[in-house]
Order: sequence, then structure tokens, then C-alpha cells
Amino acid sequence: MNNTILLGHGSGGIMTGNLIRNLFLKYFNNPLLEKLSDSSVFSVDGATLAFTTDSYVVDPIFFPGGDIGKLAVCGTVNDLAMSGAKPLYLSSGLILEEGFPLADLETIVSSMSEEAQKAGIQIITGDTKVVKKGQCDKVFINTAGIGILEDRYRHISGGLHIRPGDQLIVNGFLGDHEIAIMAARENLKFEEPVASDVASLHPIVHALLEGGVDIHFMRDLTRGGIASVLDEMAENRDFGVSVSEASLPIRDQTQGLCELYGFDPLYLANEGKMVLVVARESAGPAIEIMHGFETGTHAALIGVITSSKPGMVLLQSRTGGTRIVTRLAGEQLPRIC
Repeated sequence: MNNTILLGHGSGGIMTGNLIRNLFLKYFNNPLLEKLSDSSVFSVDGATLAFTTDSYVVDPIFFPGGDIGKLAVCGTVNDLAMSGAKPLYLSSGLILEEGFPLADLETIVSSMSEEAQKAGIQIITGDTKVVKKGQCDKVFINTAGIGILEDRYRHISGGLHIRPGDQLIVNGFLGDHEIAIMAARENLKFEEPVASDVASLHPIVHALLEGGVDIHFMRDLTRGGIASVLDEMAENRDFGVSVSEASLPIRDQTQGLCELYGFDPLYLANEGKMVLVVARESAGPAIEIMHGFETGTHAALIGVITSSKPGMVLLQSRTGGTRIVTRLAGEQLPRIC
């Protein structure tokens, strides 16, 4: 047993889960927190609200497709959207390193403002701290968000309506964000450049809900990738998950880089991708709606909820074999968000 914090504790995988359960829940546990969803859902004076918070330490702070400011706003908006909530307000807390260029800070703040406007959310409170040079790496950002949730969507965050026969859908190529971050760090060049997929998913989620799609679960595929999300979703439940490897939308550049570095694309982080679990009859309409958005152009059906192998996620390989998929055990690439 290790008695210090490791990079793997921030991976979103097994080590993160153990840290949450063995330490944070030990002292913070309550009926709202123990659900361990991306947003806490609760009621105040008859209104149902969703509340979430996240911190961003991505390196580099500027990368193909975005920057730490865009990432902070989109990531928090997406956590609210995944519960079915309409995002309303954000807070913004910045920790700045002495000597950080004001021009870079203005670029980041401008990016945050632009993304908030796109998502229809307001940044209404914040805080700024400055530490001595070397005591943080350029800039770290914390955002918290609150949204309002219609009671008819309250089941989504906990996956309470998931049942065998439900269909699994992703809204596009997997792994773009982590590959873009790696390429920026390592100065890698591709024939066709890969940009981060960082984007607000609220518009596409709103269209799906308003379009009558029967959504039983949603989750954005950030740290730990789709494998960790599906494993967490199925854990201790009375259903299993079957995913077709051939149906997973993965760019050739991503697949090639994974083979070169020994990465598994199932564990790559995304910042503009989600997995949906929808009723069978809603799968076709859901994909049709998603194809109408830039964030859903490459949406695809990737699997199904099964009555067999409860609690397990099985990947049907291209060669006809079956592989058990578990959560990320360590850390593929630190500081990706």
C-alpha cells in the first residue's frame, strides 16, 4: 500500500475511485454525495437543481482546438448537461503564478466568456489568487456550476431506468482531446492534424431531450475514457454491457499513435464526447438529431445493454473474440484536463 498521492489518483480510473471511497466518503459522506454522479441533484423549495465543480490543470494551457479557459467552461457545463439539467450559472476561481503574462490571461478569460455565451450560461462569481513563481504551473482554474432540472429527467444521472435492450451511442470520434494534448507536449506532427474535441454538449443534449428521445443515462467521456465510464455504470447493477469494437469511431491517427505508445483508445480522455443509453426505439431518432450538430456529426451506435453477465462490460473484438473491459488502472497521460 502506497501512503502518498500518485499521478494515478487523478486518472479518473480505479485509483481515483479508491481515493474517493476510502478517504473522501469516509469524512464527507451524505445521501447526496454517495451517489457519486458528475452533478449532485437536489431540491430546494420545490425546484430541482444540479450542482457540480471541477478543477483544471491541463498542460499545455494552449493546445490545438482550445485552451484551459474553454476547457474549464465546457467541462463544467457538460457535467450539468449530463444530468439533463439546463446550465444557468458558473463560478470561476483562478490560481495564477507570479510572472504569468497578462496577455495570456486575457486570452483565457476571453475564451471563457465566449464559451459561456455559446452555452447560454453566466459567470456570476469568482476568485483570484497569485502564488510565488514556481509554486504553481502558470494557471489553474476551478469552476463550479449550477443548473435547473425538470423532474422528468431526474432519473438520468443515476441510470435508474437502464434496462436490457437499451442502445449505447457515442457522439463522435474517441480520444481526440488526449491525442491533441500529447501531440502538443511532444511536438508530434500528423499528416492530418488532430484538434481537441473540447465543446459544450448542452445544445445537443437539449435537442435530444426536446426531441423526445428516451434517455436512460448520459455521461461525458473525460478522464479514464469510455471504458471507465461504462465499467462504473455497470458496477453492481443487474445488467451487462456489450460493445462492438468495430463500431467505435476512432480516427486512424489516434489508433496509430496508440499502437506506437502502447495506449488503449478505450481509456483516452475526451472533452466533447458522451455516451448515451437510450431506449431501443429512440436509437434511430437520437442519431438523426445528433447528426444535425457539429458535435454529433460522427455519432454512432456502439453497443447494447444485456441481461447476461450483470455488472460486466464486454468488448466484442473485430476478430470475433470477447474481452472484459475494466476501469483505467493507472495513468495514461497526466494533466489532460
